[in-house]
Amino acid sequence: MNIILFGPPGAGKGTQAENITKTFNLHKISTGDLLRNEILIKSELGNKIKSIINKGSFVSDNIINDLISKVLSNKDYYNRLIFDGYPRNLEQAKNLELLVKNNNQKISCVFSLNVDKDSVLKRILGRLTCTKCGEIFNKYFKPADNKKHLCDSNFLEKRSDDNEKTVLKRYQTYLDKTLPILDYYKDLNLLYEIDGGAKINEIFAKISHIIASLEAWLYKAYLYK
Repeated sequence: MNIILFGPPGAGKGTQAENITKTFNLHKISTGDLLRNEILIKSELGNKIKSIINKGSFVSDNIINDLISKVLSNKDYYNRLIFDGYPRNLEQAKNLELLVKNNNQKISCVFSLNVDKDSVLKRILGRLTCTKCGEIFNKYFKPADNKKHLCDSNFLEKRSDDNEKTVLKRYQTYLDKTLPILDYYKDLNLLYEIDGGAKINEIFAKISHIIASLEAWLYKAYLYK
């Protein structure tokens, strides 16, 4: 089973991806991690990626697609992937469809965590990270009181890019680029829209139910084919 997970900044996409990965024994694929790994191993492609990034340019779709193709051809990951942060545009989505078919695989489902703009702002602008213990808090949803946080409050800091202008820009960019992709997967009857404003465990329960149902159907189809 291959899964794609979408969600705007602050939707809790990373948390859900980790939960899905552990529960269903999948491998999470992040294009950022793939790029960093190529740089780390100092491959020919990694050196090219490093040069592009150092110039302040964006890595091309062709390079991203090559990395994804490499992952899909790995037998250890066969039909056991969850894509986090990919595809980022419609062309990448169409190319991914070709790549999975070429590797005798398919996308089983696509989840979209829907969160409104006000909630995104509160989740990100209220975010505080303790530089001592690494714990993450939120002044709106999870305040760092004395019972939850033993470190001094002076260790609590906001990320430099957690400001309203940046957050709104990232949110709008996500909407503009992702909507055509969601429509694409909706036409393929693969899209499941999830209320990202619910509690973390409620969101995961709903996602788990859908995945378990699909796995049961796929198993039954395998038995009777």
